[in-house]
Amino acid sequence: MVTYAPEEYLTLSEVARHLRMTEATVRRWIRAGQLPAEKVGLAPSFRYRVRAASLAVFLDRSATRP
Repeated sequence: MVTYAPEEYLTLSEVARHLRMTEATVRRWIRAGQLPAEKVGLAPSFRYRVRAASLAVFLDRSATRP
């Protein structure tokens, strides 16, 4: 298992690989507001980046759901 520094920013492909999900699923969570992400770059070609700390909080919330 890979560990990340809390202040580190991850690409969507890194998040998807870590969670064993598709990038489309990660994008869906971001659009739904479930996974915080920041836009990098200028529109229309911006990209999302997810802080490792935000991913950890997301995973903690997901693990505690009934």
